[in-house]
Amino acid sequence: MENIKEHDEKQMKEEQVSVYFNGIEYKVPKTVTVLEAARMNHIDIPSLCYLKDINEIGTCRVCLVEIEGVHALQASCVYPVRDGLKVKTNTERVRRARKTAVTLLLSNHHRECLTCIRNLNCELQNLADQLGIRDIPYTGEMYDYGFHNDNPVIQRDYNKCINCRRCLAICNKIQECHVYSPINRGLDTVIAPAFKKDLIEVSCIMCGQCVIACPTASLTEKESISDVWDVLSDNTKHIVVQTAPSIQVTIGEEFGMEIGSQVRGKLVAALRRLGFHKVFATDVTADLTIMEEANELIERLKEPEKLPLLSSCCPGWVKFAEHFYPEFLQNLSSCKSPHEMCGALTKSWYAKKYDLDPKDIINVAIMPCTAKKYEASRPELEVDGIRNVDFVLTTRELARMIRQAGIDFVNLPDEEYDEPFNQYSGAGTIFGATGGLFEAALRTAHYLITGDEIDIPDYTDARSQSGLKYGEITIGDKKLSIAIAHGTGNAKEALDNHRTGKKKIDYMEVMACPGGCVGGGGQPILGGKDHKKISLDYRHNRSDALYNIDKSMEIRRSHENEQIKKIYEEFLGEPLSEVSKKYLHTTYVDRGKYPYVRTNE
Repeated sequence: MENIKEHDEKQMKEEQVSVYFNGIEYKVPKTVTVLEAARMNHIDIPSLCYLKDINEIGTCRVCLVEIEGVHALQASCVYPVRDGLKVKTNTERVRRARKTAVTLLLSNHHRECLTCIRNLNCELQNLADQLGIRDIPYTGEMYDYGFHNDNPVIQRDYNKCINCRRCLAICNKIQECHVYSPINRGLDTVIAPAFKKDLIEVSCIMCGQCVIACPTASLTEKESISDVWDVLSDNTKHIVVQTAPSIQVTIGEEFGMEIGSQVRGKLVAALRRLGFHKVFATDVTADLTIMEEANELIERLKEPEKLPLLSSCCPGWVKFAEHFYPEFLQNLSSCKSPHEMCGALTKSWYAKKYDLDPKDIINVAIMPCTAKKYEASRPELEVDGIRNVDFVLTTRELARMIRQAGIDFVNLPDEEYDEPFNQYSGAGTIFGATGGLFEAALRTAHYLITGDEIDIPDYTDARSQSGLKYGEITIGDKKLSIAIAHGTGNAKEALDNHRTGKKKIDYMEVMACPGGCVGGGGQPILGGKDHKKISLDYRHNRSDALYNIDKSMEIRRSHENEQIKKIYEEFLGEPLSEVSKKYLHTTYVDRGKYPYVRTNE
């Protein structure tokens, strides 16, 4: 993945040809399509099914253009440029064809815009407005395919599906879970899991990348907003909220701020005004995760047959391993994810410290990830019958709550997190970017193995945006082969390479979502009228913001965090102690590729 500027600069270095858009000559790379060439030169051609490099199939017919010398209108997303090509993007014929294509989609679409979760951020709605559609002259057959929400994470409203196949492309090509496929033919086609099973009944990893890709509200997260409002009104409960590291550089986008804006202080202020009693930083328990996982790595290095060590903080990746690579479950770190660690400590150490009954504490987690909702529901993630985390809200859900409360987010003052989960290192912050967990772990592992601090605690090679990175690092007398993967399709490649001996690894970080948590399935959906934000990678800017925060911090290593030292002194004892294993570690389940078959048995 590249950011927009890098992508454009790379393409402009390629061999150029002359293309004429509406009579004006433009120089463009000879390898691009008409749609790409137009957008590179700020000429707007609308599209709906198109996702660059992922779904370029020309089925929606919204990006039609006139090509001189070609009788029929052409889908610009799949039509290659050539020298001297003459394109018209705004003729009466083109406008009429686009308007007809979108009107036909609307004719059998369940148009509940006022109450729809994607109202004002729906690509179909935006296109209807852009094309000036004011009435639907066609009477389409309104199928009622039902509404699937039997899982705790993702809702599927088939009545709002426009068969763009973007969910299918993301799931098959990027995540390689192959959950979706076309069912039936022609007008009866539905994009769904096999036999139209609910997502909980198939090998879905709940990552939410299909939700991010969906242009309408056919796929959405399952909201917990009403439940959280209810507990905030319960005066008998002590309600704490924790925020994942990446939220501080993404939620501002929901309020019109630039991509990657750092809004930690405003985030804390908004949560206080919503009524939470305490606002905690999950970054603190990200530091704790590093302490536990770094020590686990050291223990496994003493017994090489227990390698590789695979990271476990991403619940989408964990579920992917449980479905597709159960033979590697013994290699998964037993560490809970940071938000589950925070929940467990809130209802144990924190409760005892402040003389609170754990049963009266409600822990709400603000996460970038839909899979965190699934993780919070796992039966393994409770201690002594008490759930670690009670509710998970995505970045989008929190933004809705802030708007419902009438809070002017942009003009809020900056406020600080509450004790005792308020002091964290830069290592805890960079968890939100791909490669961040690895880099943070190595900063501490280096110290634990050698007793020395590295002069520059940056592993910059880990920060490139390629989907799968390999490397070797030396710590003391230990040489480790490492891998960093984001997008479970890349994790699949790495595990297959290790299994066949093609590329052995000792330690691997995996994030299910492209870009890591900054690209999580619960993050702001950028699309609609701004095509560049959905066709090129915006995650790079978010990652850079996290690394800038890390660079500005006085403490950049987890083991230097005084708050972490205090947690060990007062409660846990030491990493991998019996107390640590009780509260901070978990187990995994072999789920099989076809879980619904097992259920039916």
